[in-house]
Formats: sequence, structure tokens, C-alpha cells
Amino acid sequence: MNQFRFSRRPDIGDKVRVSFEFFPPKTDEMEARLWDTVTRLEPLRPKFVSVTYGAGGSTRERTARTVKRILNETTLTPAAHMTCVDAARHEVDAVVREFAEMGVKRFVALRGDPAAGVGTAYRPHPDGYANGAELVGALKGAGDFDISVSAYPEKHPESPDFATDFDMLKRKADNGATRAITQFFFDNDLYERYVEKARRAGIYIPIVPGILPVHNFTQVANFSARCGALVPAWLAERFEGLQNDSQTHALVASAVAAEQVLDLVERGVSDFHFYTMNRADLVFAICHMIGIRSHETEAAGSAAA
Repeated sequence: MNQFRFSRRPDIGDKVRVSFEFFPPKTDEMEARLWDTVTRLEPLRPKFVSVTYGAGGSTRERTARTVKRILNETTLTPAAHMTCVDAARHEVDAVVREFAEMGVKRFVALRGDPAAGVGTAYRPHPDGYANGAELVGALKGAGDFDISVSAYPEKHPESPDFATDFDMLKRKADNGATRAITQFFFDNDLYERYVEKARRAGIYIPIVPGILPVHNFTQVANFSARCGALVPAWLAERFEGLQNDSQTHALVASAVAAEQVLDLVERGVSDFHFYTMNRADLVFAICHMIGIRSHETEAAGSAAA
């Protein structure tokens, strides 16, 4: 695919629903940036926002603190990421209860990356949940939660084939997953073919495209290579020569992501999950370009009228 194809419809913003992903901050400076981002994006009224959980549960306390603050200080609905890496079942169950007692009703259930990082061997905890499907089943047994799971349009890096991937996704759906959210991708044809194959495999839950605005093309290209996501040649050409021109880079990045979303809308997609990287500007610009307006702006406009 060389280009996205789309035509802008005036009613598109009324038909699109978005959700955002944040990660828990490590420093005071990062925390300030996160809350600037939350404040900026809150008026877009996302369906929910998710907060990640580090490899091996390494950010458990910071994730819980971030989720609690979103519940207490915003109108947003948080979804807490849950993983089962390097944890016994009773430890995972205790974290689920902790989040539920806070008022969390949504989870993103993931097997999770090994504590040693992407690309290292995964070994289930001897007393833990073996995979994402078992984790979904445990969550569903613990409460009537809304559960999102992962999906991989270009195949999970550890899977030997797509059949193995679809078998796992079907097990997650059968165990009670509400929706699947994909790893980011840049070729919409790959996503469309993936959804078609999933339906033929008997998987009928919504498969929501994960959209990654390209804040830094070099970093995204390197990360894509590690996780098996294709970077099309036309995308590389868009960012060629912009390594030292952050302003133009941002303009191109927002246009590329908006084109991708609008093309997917033309193909019948209505829900999108944005990997914000705790930065608001590109996501806000993309949402504006696809017709999603800040409700603060709408209110100001009505008052002025």
C-alpha cells in the first residue's frame, strides 16, 4: 500500500470513538507532563483511558497511584493494565482486588513482556497464570469487568504462525474479553486482512486499531523492528530529512496519523485507541482533524454566540 485512501465526511467526528493510553511517570517532571496531557485530552471525552503496567509488574505502585488520581481528579474512566509475568496467582488476584476497591471497572489484560525485556524468553510463573487467556478468565471470575486484550495484525513476535495467534485470541474472547486492541501498525491493508481472518476463525469481539503518532521517526522505526511491525517505504519518505526539524516532523506526524484514521473510517472502523506516549499535542491535533472537538471549545463557542 503506497497511500491511505479517504474522503473527508463532515459527520465523521460524530461516528468515531477514541480511547487513550498513558504510562505511569517515573519522575516529578514526567508526572507534571502526564497531567498536562491528561488535562489537555480530557475535554475530548474518550471512551476510556488506560494506564500501563511495566514488565514483570515493575510499575505496580505507580500504575495504581496514577489510576487512583484519574478516578479522583478527572471525569475520565480509567482502565488498569494487568499482566501475569513473574507473579503467582494470589498476587495477581490481590492487585485486581486493590483496583476493584478503588472503583476500577475496566482492565487491559496482557500476558506481559518478560522482566528482562522484549525479545527475551517468556517463562510462566510456576504458580501463576500461564498466559493472557487465563488472566482474562480470572478477571471475569472476579467481577463483571470490561476487559480489553491485545491483538497483533502482523503476528506476535513469539508466535510461530497466525493460527497460533488466532487460537490465543479466540481463547481470550471465549473467556470473556470485551474487545481486542491491536499493536500499532502503519499499513491499513494488514489490519483489514487481519480482522477478516479473525472473523473466519470465529472471533467476533471488536478489534480496535491501535494508533501510534510518530513523535520520533527514528525511535519508532527501531522499536517497530524489535516488535515486528512493518514501516512502509512511503512512511519513511514522509519523514526523510526531518531529524533536526521537530516542528515540521510534528506537522507531518499528525497528518499521517489523521490520514490513517480517516482511511480506516472509510473502511468501516469507528473505534480507535491512541498510544499517546504521555504527550498531548499530536493526539489532540489528530482528533481535531478527524472531527472530534474539545467540549471546552464547544462550550466557549456557545457562550460567545
